[in-house]
Amino acid sequence: MDGEIKTLIDKDTIRNRIKIIANEINKDYKNKKPVIICILKGAVYFFTDLTRELTIDCELDFMRISSYDGEESTGKIKILLDASVDLKNKDVLVVEDIIDRGTTLSGLFDHLLKKEPKSIKTCVLLDKPERRTVYDISPDYTGFIIPNKFVIGYGLDYKEKYRTIPNICCVTNETEKELEKQREEIKKKVIKKNVLH
Repeated sequence: MDGEIKTLIDKDTIRNRIKIIANEINKDYKNKKPVIICILKGAVYFFTDLTRELTIDCELDFMRISSYDGEESTGKIKILLDASVDLKNKDVLVVEDIIDRGTTLSGLFDHLLKKEPKSIKTCVLLDKPERRTVYDISPDYTGFIIPNKFVIGYGLDYKEKYRTIPNICCVTNETEKELEKQREEIKKKVIKKNVLH
């Protein structure tokens, strides 16, 4: 990776956004008991912070899938750890770190459908729509819409490094002024999405 590690979304902005998403989930799943599945390892911080804000009755589970090789998605998913809960006739909410091409989430969705859940929804921290190649699935809850950058931190990694950075960062040679413009655009898209909801 060439360039400096610079903050794209700071931890306070992440925390505030998670509270808003949690409120939406609390409303949508009121009087239900969803199984909320964390997709390891990338979504673990997001999943932990999100579920701590929930007031609904829910069951937590974990899955681990593989689709990336370095910075690129291979386009195929491999189930390394499957859900341990019987999902038949249950409401399922999948918590994922990022959607870009859409192949991983689409493949995961197909896999979970075979378990005959009552419903499946997806909650994604980051959406990178410029990279999308699969359009049969889109997140039901989205944290941030980001530009086409490779991101690290807050659970996201590069070859298992950088997960513990508290902010969402990118590796770039852009100036602070250029990055600040992008940060403002990301926040505007979040505000627009909130208005539409």
